[in-house]
Amino acid sequence: MDWKLEVVIVPVSDVDRAKAFYTETLGFRLDADFPVRDGYRVIQVTPPGSACSIIFGDGLTPTAPGTYLGPHLIVTDLEATLKDLAARGVTASGPFRDESGVFHHPGDAERVPGFHPERASYGSFASFHDPDGNQWFLQEVTQRAPGR
Repeated sequence: MDWKLEVVIVPVSDVDRAKAFYTETLGFRLDADFPVRDGYRVIQVTPPGSACSIIFGDGLTPTAPGTYLGPHLIVTDLEATLKDLAARGVTASGPFRDESGVFHHPGDAERVPGFHPERASYGSFASFHDPDGNQWFLQEVTQRAPGR
């Protein structure tokens, strides 16, 4: 039986501001905007090329805005993605790699500035925040690990 991750809920404080950031600034596709009733609104967006969508809105989660830390957006060219984000007015941290060479630690712990020395797939990262402070990571994957 397949289990597929299809939706991630992101806590936001201002739904229209989040909608503008994810669709206009980042260029994510707007899939749905359902203003069901006062206090309950569901917006779904999808990053280009992703099978997993992001949902935010009013009345969806008790999680505080700005506390979503760590979802990863996978890109094939981190350098080009960082240039694209800068052109869109989004400030990103990176590129960086982790001292361990395996993944990355929380915050800035054990970060080494710059790309992975061999630009190894899965080895280079960057991060940015949405207007509420939710932190997204970018990870460069140029060749998938076997079985992926």
